[in-house]
Amino acid sequence: MSSNHSLSGKTVLIAGGAKNLGGLLSTTVAADGANVVIHHHSDASGADAKKTLKAVEEAGGEGLVVQGDLTRVDEVERLFTTAKDHFGGIDVAVNTAGMVLRKPIVETTEEEYDRMFAVNSKAAYFFIREAGRHLNDDGRVITIVTSLLAAFTDGYSTYAGAKAPVEHFTRAAAKEFAERGISVNNVAPGPMDTPFFYGQETPERVVFHKSQALGNDLTKIEDIVPLVRFLATDGRWITGQTIFANGGYTTR
Repeated sequence: MSSNHSLSGKTVLIAGGAKNLGGLLSTTVAADGANVVIHHHSDASGADAKKTLKAVEEAGGEGLVVQGDLTRVDEVERLFTTAKDHFGGIDVAVNTAGMVLRKPIVETTEEEYDRMFAVNSKAAYFFIREAGRHLNDDGRVITIVTSLLAAFTDGYSTYAGAKAPVEHFTRAAAKEFAERGISVNNVAPGPMDTPFFYGQETPERVVFHKSQALGNDLTKIEDIVPLVRFLATDGRWITGQTIFANGGYTTR
């Protein structure tokens, strides 16, 4: 990727690109001149994907919607090959997909454990693998993780636990893909002001989470998109890192 600020003529693939953070990222990179591959998981998110596709096109980008369950390796492979066949190459791959669960360890079922690791860990691993196979030289791989990776708290054993291995995947990939100029990083937002967050928390805990960050506020998707955009363009010299973008909520 060239050293200028623009994504003009580049292709950006976004897993979970239909709504919330992924949706805003899709429209932002489209306005920068990128082609956008908008992945979404299921029929339930189909309407959001269509709406985001329309917004991408209105922003001046060309879009492609691909549905798939990324816990299935063949579906991850299909996502990348479909994107590459359509646009002729992929320059940036961003994985915003994830699943959160707040539950005590003693109440967690095997099915919940398996599902959380499938969505947050296995899917992330094979997304990085396929990015390494398919990205153009000087590409970028970015995974959204969580600031819980630097937290000492209850309730999130399977969520933080399943995101934690992604740091090791990222470091290894950064070394292995370096000879092709591909950078690989994670962005770790604080508790985010999206539906993803509120379903897990009590009103009292929401107040506490807000109190821990700048301006007594939660992380907004608008706080994260510029950082992802930077890593996708001028931030080429950053690789193998997890960047905690959380308004001072927590750090290592």
